[in-house]
Amino acid sequence: MKLWGQIIWTLLSGPQGRRRAPQGWAFNLWKTYSSLAGLLSATGMVNHWTRVFEERGIPEARESSEYIVAHVLGAKTFQSLRPALWTKPLTLQQLECIQELCSHRLQRMPVQYILGEWDFQGLNLKMVPPVFIPRPETEELVEWVLEEVAQRPSEVKAQDGPLILEVGCGSGAIALSLLSQLPKSQVIAVDKEEAAVSLTQENAQRLQLQDRIRIIRLDITSDKCRTHLLPWGPMDLVVSNPPYVFHKDMEQLAPEICSYEDLVALDGGDEGMDVITHILTLAPQLLNASGSIFLEVDPRHPELVSSWLQSQPDLHLSLVGVREDFCGRPRFLHIQKSVPSVAAL
Repeated sequence: MKLWGQIIWTLLSGPQGRRRAPQGWAFNLWKTYSSLAGLLSATGMVNHWTRVFEERGIPEARESSEYIVAHVLGAKTFQSLRPALWTKPLTLQQLECIQELCSHRLQRMPVQYILGEWDFQGLNLKMVPPVFIPRPETEELVEWVLEEVAQRPSEVKAQDGPLILEVGCGSGAIALSLLSQLPKSQVIAVDKEEAAVSLTQENAQRLQLQDRIRIIRLDITSDKCRTHLLPWGPMDLVVSNPPYVFHKDMEQLAPEICSYEDLVALDGGDEGMDVITHILTLAPQLLNASGSIFLEVDPRHPELVSSWLQSQPDLHLSLVGVREDFCGRPRFLHIQKSVPSVAAL
């Protein structure tokens, strides 16, 4: 009852609450609760915490409160709740849970970590800090890879599915999405962080995709990387959302990122190219004769990557496609391996 009173007091402390507060409310708590039933409903909680988040400068205030309230009520989104639940008074346990989760959001913890799960390409993935949270843009990278595979000759499709290497698997979002939509495919997923390897393994098991994925703790920039990966080849595709943030831009990242996510998964060095160039240097040795590389990058990278590839003709790699994200920024690269001509040999 003490926490119940605190919650009601919090609501009464706001501008609307002060207008509603009856005299001597502390001595008639149940009567006050009855008059505030609308505020203590799911809709009331969303409105209340939206206001609190806005006052504290929390980004996406309404979205955050809606996700948290919906999660406590067992739904993915607030809009998917049955309308009857929007106005039904919440239980004390539900109110306690909402208050606890919202307190984490006030500390700028990302909603994905607060909920402990997030959907990506229709898959429900477990989320645990500090493993990198998959962004909506990355779903577009997956869609592009799927389009590329769909365009393969029919005789090739009839055979085994593509063998894919994902560099920097994080939560397993890219690898598991491709596995789920390409039933004959197999994936080698690598990440240098134990937390990421562990989370990808757990998500693969949750989705019952563990039989078609091999998850390896491996630093793509290490000298032994080639030795570890060559026996698994040749690969059809290399896919990666590598660290690509320019080092000078790291200090501009939101508190949600700086305080909770693994910054190593973001910092790409002076020009954001450190890991990208390692992938491109290694890929020709791993790919089959016409293999492809798909990368998510910074909008400044298409030009930088194109120039770098021109300076490395021995790699026999060509930038064959650049695609924009849903905000119109050049965000994704398709790089293809070409067989050197006889004259070149």
